[in-house]
Amino acid sequence: MNVTLQHHTPLIFCANAIRTCWQSFDKSDEGGEKDRELIDRVGNKFKHASTLEHLVYNFYIQGISRALLQELARHRIASLSVKSTRYTLKELKNEELFTCKEYERASKYLVLTGNEMVDSMSIKALENLRLVLVQGISNDKAKYCLPESYKTELTWTINARSLQNFITLRSDKSALWEIQNLAHALYNALPEDHQYLFTIKENH
Repeated sequence: MNVTLQHHTPLIFCANAIRTCWQSFDKSDEGGEKDRELIDRVGNKFKHASTLEHLVYNFYIQGISRALLQELARHRIASLSVKSTRYTLKELKNEELFTCKEYERASKYLVLTGNEMVDSMSIKALENLRLVLVQGISNDKAKYCLPESYKTELTWTINARSLQNFITLRSDKSALWEIQNLAHALYNALPEDHQYLFTIKENH
């Protein structure tokens, strides 16, 4: 898994949005400590969390499973643009036969769990998909053979309010192990001066 922060809103824009309400622009320190404290006080302590929606983050997320992609879809206040299987399955068509123990070669296409039986069955499913593609069956039909472990990537845009919810819920030990890893990777990709707005739970 690889997470890259491609773009983010500077804190000053959120502070200015808050100061719009009281016309207190003269008290700004241009995104410094006073503005940081204001964002935290109004957005978090006073629970006017809508003000945090003025902070937006754009991530490029690579190497997650389609199982995790389904979990992401449950977080509705975010935009996803996902690698298309209709147009990209051809990358698998020219591969040689996959055998059940070829973990390293299969990891180009699959998120492996570390469980030997699960990973071997995922590789079997990958080989079945390859065989379907070799037969010339269209990607539209062949994609129904995709295992949940098949890797994908996406551009993901989310505001700070929704990202707070995501990181709090998905860094919890009760969350899917892969999404726990994603929550930590997203947090670590944030600018250091933004991280104070988010509560991350220790990864187990």
